[in-house]
Amino acid sequence: MTSSATDSLSFETLYSEPYIIGTLPIGAQWSGDGRKLAFLWNDGGHTFRDIWIWDRESKGLYRQTHLGTGQTSGEPAGIAELAWLGADRLAFVLDGRLHICLEDGTVRPLAIGQGSVRALAVSSTTGALAFLSGNALLCIDVDAGGAPETLVAGGDFVSVESFHWAANGQDIVFVQADDTNTRKIEIAYDARGEAHKDRFVRSFPGDLLTRRRVGIVSAGATRWFDRPDAEDAIWGYDLSPDGASLFISSSDLSIKHHTIFMFDTRTGARNVFYAAHDPIKIRPDWQVAFAPDGKGLIVLTDRDGYNHLHILPSEGAALEPMTAGAWEIADFCLDAANGLIYFTANAAHPAERHVYSVGIAGGAIAQLTKAAGIHVPTYTADFSAFADLFSDDMTPPELFVRPLQGGGEATQVTHSPLPAFASRRWADVRYVPFKSHVDGVELMARVTLPPGFTLHGNYPMVVGSVYSDGLLNQWGGRAAHPSWGIDQYLAARGFVVVSPEIRGSFGRGREWNRPMLHSYGTQDIEDIADCVTTLTGLGYADPKRVGLWGSSYGGLMTLMSLFKKPGFYAAGFAGAPATNVWHAYPEQGWIMGLAEGEDFIERYRAQSALFHTEGLQDELMILHGTKDEVVLYADTMALVEKLIAQGKTFELVTLPGTGHAWSKQSRNLTRFAYGKLADFFEKALRP
Repeated sequence: MTSSATDSLSFETLYSEPYIIGTLPIGAQWSGDGRKLAFLWNDGGHTFRDIWIWDRESKGLYRQTHLGTGQTSGEPAGIAELAWLGADRLAFVLDGRLHICLEDGTVRPLAIGQGSVRALAVSSTTGALAFLSGNALLCIDVDAGGAPETLVAGGDFVSVESFHWAANGQDIVFVQADDTNTRKIEIAYDARGEAHKDRFVRSFPGDLLTRRRVGIVSAGATRWFDRPDAEDAIWGYDLSPDGASLFISSSDLSIKHHTIFMFDTRTGARNVFYAAHDPIKIRPDWQVAFAPDGKGLIVLTDRDGYNHLHILPSEGAALEPMTAGAWEIADFCLDAANGLIYFTANAAHPAERHVYSVGIAGGAIAQLTKAAGIHVPTYTADFSAFADLFSDDMTPPELFVRPLQGGGEATQVTHSPLPAFASRRWADVRYVPFKSHVDGVELMARVTLPPGFTLHGNYPMVVGSVYSDGLLNQWGGRAAHPSWGIDQYLAARGFVVVSPEIRGSFGRGREWNRPMLHSYGTQDIEDIADCVTTLTGLGYADPKRVGLWGSSYGGLMTLMSLFKKPGFYAAGFAGAPATNVWHAYPEQGWIMGLAEGEDFIERYRAQSALFHTEGLQDELMILHGTKDEVVLYADTMALVEKLIAQGKTFELVTLPGTGHAWSKQSRNLTRFAYGKLADFFEKALRP
């Protein structure tokens, strides 16, 4: 990057509309006949997304709706989701309302009066459109017109959480969630010159949990299928092709006990089709589907050490492996007609996700994508092609279409970045392996380099945003926050920026993750420290000028690293930091353990930064929004009070009326918060 390019790489450049990296295409869906691909996009880099259609025969791309015409900076995000109604019409959601778009682009409202519409799904046989509105499940016959029918009513704290159509296109299977007995909290805060008080459904460890049950709507009647414990989690559910059986993939809160229940949909009889106990399980990466015969199941599980596909031919039978290896499968899709399973996995590289296929009867695995990076597929109904949302470290996400049958080359559908993107030299990224001093396993770091980088160049280094699942070969790495911009900003100013792989992440297997059990703020921060030691030892940075940052769980790791390793880091920036696991979501019990047993008080204290503050010696900045129901601002206040009482020096940045996602609530807030972070590290890490 030239000096002029570096000087102009400001937050205004990085976080402004139109976005220099363009607008992410989302919501891709194929028409039922596979001739057209519809998706939501803005070709000018603005926020408002309209519907775009790519024609597979002509390979032509055109804009189907023009609702965002003239709407630029500061406008709403536009159309939220879409669904095909036959071959030429589309249903879509705008501002929570349902609409229809005709073939000629005419837009009309549907289901007038229904708000908070989402989760559009069309029957494959009748063309009826089902959707969620508020807490209820509704269905409308678009051709007949009229008002939608309420299939399952909601209540104040009772809602339909998810649903899908059965193979017959007549029945709908769904999950109902009941929060009647779940804790409700109130958060008081000041914002925009006024006092506010908001109410949230929010449980803590040891509380009563959401109760869930599965139902089937058929011919206007609902049948319920209950599990022994309604508070157990539901990870998947479906009807067999003939509708005679229903499976529910379930686990206890700790995810140490996995059970697949099978129900006879006619009688309601319930059997345990499969059960497994794993005392060190910390990730619920299960996926289950009916085998083509409708009798057995295909199960994605790590029972053999890595997340792989298995056939479960009958109730109580042993799992029969379909794939194996020291790599993991993220998800799969069954092509029963052609006898294939398509899946995404990291077999090629820990930071990559490619699309593969394998025969249902077994056999060789075929890798279908070649370009290094992250591939997210959306398949046509007949599996003749798939839309591929692709990105790598140097390329913002773009849509491609790749054939699965008959050969042929991939076609690029979108060109999202602005012309100015190509005129800049963006930071190079490399991957560096390192080993744990705790148990010797290999991990890897994603390293973003400053311009003109050379080893032993005495660079300052910023490690972050630290989080699990951060090792991804895609634009910006972990995409939960818009941190691609702050990474580029820091690299352009001479910082090495590092995202380390940590335990608790996908892709490395069961034993690799074992040390993370009951180890928030212990094993994870050792992994980060091993990354820093390796990189500084190789000459990537000055070991005396290393900073660390993260948000939420990443904030916990930042605080614990400073508190438990004084002097190792020069500075840390903790955004919305989780400081007290007594106030975590109960689901965090996967790792921290449940609020039970003789050891739980000491176990929770060991994993809570609030009880380790005495070690703080290095520079610290905490940033938190006052309306955060995920990580309570009150917990940050408790930490601040303790630090003050101990005579510690630190900085606190409060964001009035801001929730947990502080980095993407608005562009102004993004610039402000990342500006504070950048200024903090500029002062703390410069010579």
